[in-house]
Amino acid sequence: MRNYILKRVFLIFITAAIIIFLVFVFIKMLPNYHAAVLGVDPELRKILEELEGYNKPILEQFVIWIRNIIQSGSLGRSLNRSRDVTAILADRIPVSLRLNIVPYLLSIPIGIGLGIWAALKKNKLTDHLISIGVVIFISVPTFVVATLLQYTVVYQLEWLDTPFVASNIDFAENVFRGLASYIMPVVVMTIGSVAGLTRLTRAELTEVLTSEFMLLSRTKGLNKKQATVRHALRNALVPIAPSLLGGFVSILSGSLIIERIFRVEGVGGIYIEAFNNRDYPLIMGYLMFYTVIGLFAGLIVDISYGIIDPRIRVGAGKR
Repeated sequence: MRNYILKRVFLIFITAAIIIFLVFVFIKMLPNYHAAVLGVDPELRKILEELEGYNKPILEQFVIWIRNIIQSGSLGRSLNRSRDVTAILADRIPVSLRLNIVPYLLSIPIGIGLGIWAALKKNKLTDHLISIGVVIFISVPTFVVATLLQYTVVYQLEWLDTPFVASNIDFAENVFRGLASYIMPVVVMTIGSVAGLTRLTRAELTEVLTSEFMLLSRTKGLNKKQATVRHALRNALVPIAPSLLGGFVSILSGSLIIERIFRVEGVGGIYIEAFNNRDYPLIMGYLMFYTVIGLFAGLIVDISYGIIDPRIRVGAGKR
């Protein structure tokens, strides 16, 4: 396992370097790149040419960009925001994390619980009701659910005075109002996550419950509850648990639709804003950060299989 991890980490760095270099080159080749980045100010143009090496070949620019990351942690400077890209991400990621962490934590016990309940009540009324709810919330787009919830809660029932999430200033002035403004986006995101996790749990547990080893465990004297808890759930959670670990990346990446609808200043909207404003340094920094995060998340998911189920040995030697 140790050799496998070291090999995967090495391959991650190689893969990340290739992807980031290709993206760097493609962005540099976009039309009017220098006009958009350097602008018309001769003093600013001179500073950027010296700092980022814009007057040098692309390969040298890439080396300079990597060197700046290693030496100062700088991913470049956003011209539209007049700030370092690292500082922008550092401000936006906590906002998205604060919005996404609660739905993530709520969806795990609710989704797995409903999935187990549906599997144990297969083809009965409970299973049908849960399955219908899952299909509805998976099929209906998130923005439709969010819009209907805003209309109902704010304009019909008047439980809240605003359909949007409170800003940092509003949150500091009125903590209760700030917390209440997070209820609707949390509910919308939780519903979507619960539906997907419920469907996955039901499918996996249903398959395990019909396996031959479950029949064998019953013939050895275990009742249905004991066989389910000791054997069925453990085997059913093997493919589910890694998906939960992989889902942690979504907490950092934010949700573009939810952040747009509820006016959350998170990281989800940066990508589109950067493209609309031709903020190429911000695009490059964003892609670089989430490329590395995504690759390491894949490694964690692969390793988790062997930890969750000791029978699985990744790269366990010769046959």
